[in-house]
Amino acid sequence: MNGHTSVPHSYDYDLIVIGGGSGGLAAAKEAAKYEKKVMVLDFVMPTPLGNSWGLGGTCVNVGCIPKKLMHQAALLGQALQDSRKFGWQFTEEVKHSWMTMTESVQNYIGSLNWGYRVALREKKVTYENAYGEFVGPHTVKATNKRGVEKLYTAERFLIATGERPRYLGIPGDKEYCISSDDLFSLPYCPGKTLVVGASYVALECAGFLAGLGLDVTVMVRSILLRGFDQDIANKIGEYMEEHGINFIREFVPIKVEQIEAGTPGRLKVTAKSTKGNQIIEGEYNTVLLAIGRDACTRKIGLDKVGVKINEKTGKIPVNDEEQTNVPYIYAVGDILQDKLELTPVAIQAGRLLVRRLYAGATSKCDYVNVPTTVFTPLEYGACGYSEEAAVEKFGEENIEVYHSHFWPLEWTVPSRDNNKCYAKIICNIQDNERVIGFHVLGPNAGEVTQGFAAAIKCGLTKEQLDSTVGIHPVCAEVFTTLSVTKRSGENILQAGC
Repeated sequence: MNGHTSVPHSYDYDLIVIGGGSGGLAAAKEAAKYEKKVMVLDFVMPTPLGNSWGLGGTCVNVGCIPKKLMHQAALLGQALQDSRKFGWQFTEEVKHSWMTMTESVQNYIGSLNWGYRVALREKKVTYENAYGEFVGPHTVKATNKRGVEKLYTAERFLIATGERPRYLGIPGDKEYCISSDDLFSLPYCPGKTLVVGASYVALECAGFLAGLGLDVTVMVRSILLRGFDQDIANKIGEYMEEHGINFIREFVPIKVEQIEAGTPGRLKVTAKSTKGNQIIEGEYNTVLLAIGRDACTRKIGLDKVGVKINEKTGKIPVNDEEQTNVPYIYAVGDILQDKLELTPVAIQAGRLLVRRLYAGATSKCDYVNVPTTVFTPLEYGACGYSEEAAVEKFGEENIEVYHSHFWPLEWTVPSRDNNKCYAKIICNIQDNERVIGFHVLGPNAGEVTQGFAAAIKCGLTKEQLDSTVGIHPVCAEVFTTLSVTKRSGENILQAGC
């Protein structure tokens, strides 16, 4: 298709993007490269507590970016403790200021919001801070915060509305609880905190709050990190418990009541066993809900244009070109059915979609072998199949699991956490022992996993891994010397380097 055609006379725009998060902005800026007339509609519905934010979506404002920065704050606290054994002497009491941290994080996020707006302007993308919803074929209504409505038409549309935190639907949840949408800009230290949920959001938040010195309890309905490798998930849980985080397992809250207002106030949480009728009560300053996220697809007029969604989940089924059942409407990001909910995936899918539409490209987004990292206190990086998924797909007899504990050199002098870090690869015996699953539990797991992910994309085998010379002394070198298989049952504990 010619990349320089003008907008068909009947439409205002070539492309209207609904949602100014990672996927939507990437697609909009890419389309502008091909001299297309593009509009982005972005509007943040305030949380039940009244919080909202600027352009950029969840990742930038209330997700990956503030999460990683607060995780870093917690790691620095650990580094301070370690530093004494390395000879650093300081006698004064070490304290953490929640306000200084949140102000610094929010200032950085503010600079990103501004940068996104400038980038859209430079690329001549029209941006409106307005809520977009379909009202008829090729037509959306945009409503700004003052309630002013405008209609716009386009040849094509991209839905990139993302997800928002789910609430429990119990008395007091929206009145007194917070979600990740509130936490990173909370204007006071949360104090004694109950985190409800076992998702990566729940465990990451619990981890850094505890790392900042707070009393943290996690209430878990069933298993930790559903969908992730359970061997690793359990190791993460054990590590967090050993480091002072309390876990209440197989309970769900049924009521949250305010005992005392304040910043923070005091809340009473009543919870019920998932296994019987046992009721427990606890008192906390803050209750953080992290029980999952819901797709923002039910209130954008999809029924008006006939876009099918999964009625149960709100997710949108698409073909392998991110096209919905309505040919001129596409979707990317967390709202897609059976796809990964990760920022870089949304960005990649958005860019590739636009290149196919306007630049004659044919590359499609590859949703397989996507690396990811969970920033729990002990970071977890993964790429490819979990052990459970590999067994289910290939059969236990056709996979070989190589694994080992390791002890980061940096942790030996402070003499902490030996045999907590863990490396595991899953190989397909039938395919030349190709590496189909990569898992690492340890410091800088994201940095380690990103490099190996490129090798896995190239078809890495166990033999190639073994013939790679390790870098000494680093954590990642353990992957070049894995020799013990899980089925052998041999010892994998490490004594030193």
